[in-house]
Amino acid sequence: MSKVITGALYRVQRGHGKRFTTEPPPAPVRRPARVAVMLALAHKIREAIAQGKVRDQADVARRLGFTRARITHLLDLLLLAPDLQEPLLFLEAVDGVQPMSERVLRSVAHLASWAEQRKRWSEILETMSPPAKDALIAPARSSTSA
Repeated sequence: MSKVITGALYRVQRGHGKRFTTEPPPAPVRRPARVAVMLALAHKIREAIAQGKVRDQADVARRLGFTRARITHLLDLLLLAPDLQEPLLFLEAVDGVQPMSERVLRSVAHLASWAEQRKRWSEILETMSPPAKDALIAPARSSTSA
């Protein structure tokens, strides 16, 4: 004789093991993406230099404990076209998964013109997963419709 049990089951994965539980999984943890934090930091650094709070990039590097090369990497992000920077500032990492690397952004920022950057950016978006692509496109749509 067999029994039929009805109800909702949720698959849970911890490490390599998988099991089922009746409790729903927790909501995903959303945090600002690393590239968003680095771009915001680059804006703060540029502002501090412009206001005279720090002398130069070398002074910033000493105060933050970064190398001068790292400060240059961060400030290179400011070479991105403004319409590319805006959606990046709102980008989120979900459950620790970063949607994009800083290295990819720097490769776009080093292009000579904003038109070239936009072209390369659209090529990068084509290779991204749909959730990451939507996260980058949605803030841009909402800011232009306001």
